[in-house]
Amino acid sequence: MEAKVSVRGIVEFILRSGDIDNRIGSFTEQAMLEGGRIHREIQKRAGGDYRAEVPLAFVFHGNDVDIRIEGRADGIIENDTGVTVDEIKSTYADVMKYKEADPIHLAQARFYAYIYASLEALSEIKVRITYVNIETEEMRFFNETLKFSELEEFVTNVCVAYEKWAKLEIDWHEERNRSIEGLPFPFPYRDGQEELVTNVYRTIVHGRKLFLEAPTGVGKTISTMYPSICALGRDKASKIFYLTAKTITRTVAHDSIEILREKGLKCKNIILTAKEKICVTGETECNPEACPYAKGHYDRVNDAMYALLTGETAYTREKILEYAERFSVCPFEFGLDVSLFCDVIIGDYNYAFDPRAKLKRFFSEGSSGDYIFLIDEAHNLVDRAREMYSATLIKERFLEIKKAAGEELTLVAKRAERCNKDLLALKRECDSKLLEPDIEPFTKDVMRLYAEIEKVLQDAKAPEKKRKYDIPPELREELLEFYFELFDYLDIYERLDENYIKYCSFDATGNFFLKLFCVNPKVNLAECMDMARSTVLFSATLLPIQYYKELLAGKPEDYEVYAKSVFDPRKKGLFIARDVTSKYTRRGESEYRAIASYIHGVVSKRHGNYMVFLPSYVFLQNIYEAYEKQFFDPDITCIAQSSGMREEEREEFLSRFNEERTDSVLIGFCVMGGIFSEGIDLKNDALIGAIIVGTGLPQICLEQDIIKDFFDGRGGNGFDYAYRFPGMNKVLQASGRVIRTEEDIGVVALLDERFLQNSYRSLFPREWSDYDIVSLDSVSSSVERFWDEWL
Repeated sequence: MEAKVSVRGIVEFILRSGDIDNRIGSFTEQAMLEGGRIHREIQKRAGGDYRAEVPLAFVFHGNDVDIRIEGRADGIIENDTGVTVDEIKSTYADVMKYKEADPIHLAQARFYAYIYASLEALSEIKVRITYVNIETEEMRFFNETLKFSELEEFVTNVCVAYEKWAKLEIDWHEERNRSIEGLPFPFPYRDGQEELVTNVYRTIVHGRKLFLEAPTGVGKTISTMYPSICALGRDKASKIFYLTAKTITRTVAHDSIEILREKGLKCKNIILTAKEKICVTGETECNPEACPYAKGHYDRVNDAMYALLTGETAYTREKILEYAERFSVCPFEFGLDVSLFCDVIIGDYNYAFDPRAKLKRFFSEGSSGDYIFLIDEAHNLVDRAREMYSATLIKERFLEIKKAAGEELTLVAKRAERCNKDLLALKRECDSKLLEPDIEPFTKDVMRLYAEIEKVLQDAKAPEKKRKYDIPPELREELLEFYFELFDYLDIYERLDENYIKYCSFDATGNFFLKLFCVNPKVNLAECMDMARSTVLFSATLLPIQYYKELLAGKPEDYEVYAKSVFDPRKKGLFIARDVTSKYTRRGESEYRAIASYIHGVVSKRHGNYMVFLPSYVFLQNIYEAYEKQFFDPDITCIAQSSGMREEEREEFLSRFNEERTDSVLIGFCVMGGIFSEGIDLKNDALIGAIIVGTGLPQICLEQDIIKDFFDGRGGNGFDYAYRFPGMNKVLQASGRVIRTEEDIGVVALLDERFLQNSYRSLFPREWSDYDIVSLDSVSSSVERFWDEWL
């Protein structure tokens, strides 16, 4: 068996040294925008003797292991002067001030030169590093001519240093695969669960996507993890990325691996923790002057990794912190490096999809792997992806930077003012909104400002006596933060296509902003998912599936599965009100009293815990007050979710539902789509009823209307995409809080007559085929009949 590694991967892993330093430099990963438009333009203009994007690979035969090293050279030039391997790096910095090529970039080019010279039996070959300024397209070249023997010595030394890591990987691969042979499913299969497991495995083998509607109780985590682990054991894939939006589901994924480990599985897995939550100093000041763990980090991190990888298999936050402290390395960067040698990587969506945060170790541009993506709570990925692939710049921020730069940084101030004037011109055109403005002049000025700030930040890294600028730490921090805001904008600007809408408007505080809004994230998501062999997207509320396939990069040939619910549908009483609504035109005291009466009609028929889900905090307050005014009862306690609850306040709120209640009622008034309507697990009698007021429609706003108009203009139903489908998802999530186990019995009341319209009933899950239509006069007796059947 061969170990596999990319040219970039082996070079960066073996040759890195020194400090972590976030004080930004011309050669940082953020500034070096590999690939993209500028690369392609340079390659096109290079002439007929220039071959672009040349795939190269070779196998190094070591003492104990073979290592396959592969990559893609930016360019190979063959002409009368010989053969040159070209490595292109693009930046916003002044490339003419570069004194030498970055050692890592040079090492990559040397690897490609060695491979090509070996294939073509060349005695010598040239290497060129091309730095290009994105704005001006000015280029700076660094050239060297090397004998094949020199390249061979260099490459051999790097590969020999990597041998122990390759052997570690291969030995573990064989041990892991032996443990997966005959690994049993850890539980007796529930009805339909074996078929679900088979569908997931089939999807992986065929290299497709699976959109899986998995109702609560089907065991979606273990039912997707187990077949994925089996695929690893049969070399159908190399790694599993379990991606989710919530911490609790990451823990469930880890627990499912522990369950399989008890059955004999040997697996290395890690939960990636956000930098802010794992930073030892609590400051996330990642530079050698501010953090002792950053100073010399790269000199120690490989030793730390080897110790952890040979001593442990489950890399929890606690283990990462333990070894980081022992070797004095940054725990965040340490964890990311450890993930290279893991079988299962558990973390937030952004590690695979966010252009600002995705793991460059796996997902750099042009790379691909035989990975499996398991995307939990996939309904959340739509809004998260829109956020990840959008960018906003606020006019007032440029004025703040101009003021902060002052007389010390005159060119920064001047260029910030130029950007401010560009936005001021757009502001004068804007009443409340301005769609598709001309942003080309502004963007060019942003590029110039970005480059100037980079010079200042680069200067801050120099020894104190050699610094051109004397700026205080707080100004440097402000510039660094703004630098990344500009970078985000420029990165998204490069992605603009027909799936984006550019617009200007004013925020709640009156600030004027420009936004590059990714309305349909399918292209950006597809680019990421194409780096995996297979993707399984699952949720208890993935309806309608065609909506999610459209926005989450589905293809016609991808699979769709509606998993069978294991719960007895008769144990959930579903009631739909025919004479109340949350529509704006009907809101008022009369409607609030009617809704309060409905709530009382439901909760008065059995003691226990209930949640009422409402469209907004304002609506919540109105209903809460109406209920308390109409139905004072010492045996009924009402509590309400408040805006911006702290963690301890959330825990206190939920703890009330774990109290035994045999002769009293607790009603929790919550906001639909908020922290209590998704991701909480109140089993058995902890929650016996959910009362859902309204259809969950997002509040009418500029951005939702942009989504509506976007899909209307493309032959779709824009109202569905912008309002109805997202709203119904919130309804389904809220209703899913009630029945969590096969033993649970409870009621769900939908208090809005619109649910009786065909456009809503067509979105009901299969388990909602039986429901009672009730009125204010009949709801109490209908709920009473339901409980009488089960108590």
